[in-house]
Amino acid sequence: MTAKKRLIINADDFGQSPGINRGTIEAHEFGIVTSASLMVRWPAASEAVAYCKQRPDLSLGLHLDLGEWAFRENKWTPLYEVISSNDVSEISREVIRQLEMFRRLTGKDPTHIDSHQHVHLEKPAFKITNEMAERLGVPLRNCSAAIQYCGGFYGQTDDGLPNHECLSAAGLIGIIKALAPGVTELSCHPGRDTDIDTMYRNERDKEVDVLCDPRVRAAINDLDIELVSFSNYCQAELAIASV
Repeated sequence: MTAKKRLIINADDFGQSPGINRGTIEAHEFGIVTSASLMVRWPAASEAVAYCKQRPDLSLGLHLDLGEWAFRENKWTPLYEVISSNDVSEISREVIRQLEMFRRLTGKDPTHIDSHQHVHLEKPAFKITNEMAERLGVPLRNCSAAIQYCGGFYGQTDDGLPNHECLSAAGLIGIIKALAPGVTELSCHPGRDTDIDTMYRNERDKEVDVLCDPRVRAAINDLDIELVSFSNYCQAELAIASV
């Protein structure tokens, strides 16, 4: 018997700006977003947390932020760097600091952990973040055997060039149809009013439109895919394990 398909739609960068907050909220209330990852260093993080306290159905994780790099003039250049990405002690202190900021803002631990531009997958950050996730007992993006990761809904190539074919209802439905059985996390980056200097700007509005397109939700229903959040998926797994 084939395992049922379950899908977590996670919005990255929540709290980075008011516009990103608006897009994430819209994609949750009127679209298919079930979870979000919070960037605790940014002024709009408090606004994002205030919303989540009123809407606990939006599962909230930690989006570790060590910097951002943009592909400009044929090379990757930093837009900002929080710390040296090669200094183990600096990374460890900063990761712990951001976890403590998350706890102060929300009053609880994150339901999942990931990072801005996937820096947690690179050495030496990987060991530090993986150990944190294991201590907390939460999934670390693209590192959990129980949760597959899909990053295909993204409007740029690896070199930061436009790749907008997937930013349509048909494109997203095609991605969803190709998902393997089991649980998959699909990341997205919704936002309204490009109000921040980032390498991923104009695509955010389009993402919101696609995530809220009724054809996408209809396709998910027709394919008998269950939309879940990190929180309710993990609670269900714990309940099964205790039986």
